[in-house]
Amino acid sequence: MNVYIVRHGQTDSNLAGVYNYLNEDINENGIEQAKNLSEKIKDLDYELIYCSPLKRAMHTANIINIHNKTMLFDERLQERNPGNLSGKELTSIDRNKYWNYFSEEKFADEESVKELFSRVYQFLDELKQKEYKSVLIVAHSGVSKAFYGYFNGVPSDGNLLKCGLKNGELAKYELN
Repeated sequence: MNVYIVRHGQTDSNLAGVYNYLNEDINENGIEQAKNLSEKIKDLDYELIYCSPLKRAMHTANIINIHNKTMLFDERLQERNPGNLSGKELTSIDRNKYWNYFSEEKFADEESVKELFSRVYQFLDELKQKEYKSVLIVAHSGVSKAFYGYFNGVPSDGNLLKCGLKNGELAKYELN
């Protein structure tokens, strides 16, 4: 099965460089990114869209769903919960440690990388049981890092910081 994953368009929190777990919508630039993405994917042959239930992903999915495919929402596709880091600058902590799979360091009451990966891996394992030929996933940077780990393995040093998608980016994987 072909699995295409898209990261939602830009939000004001992305622009400001802060952690965010609020149910924030995409901004004007994010809308433009989604419109550009819809052009890039218009010829992709996918059967349906799985989407995070957060506004920024749903709005992006609605813009790129030019073929009016069925959309299914799954909470396991939500962004990593930063806990009380939400609203703080990304540079306020060591992001290499925050996104290190093997790190045991806690910066707040955030969801760990392993917890995030566990729920995304569970989603992918269930998806593997479906009879689809091709699906499109609309989610978040952290979820795209989990996809990277699932399909490519976790890097030997555990550092996943640079393994995620940028706003409005697309990646393709083969799920067997």
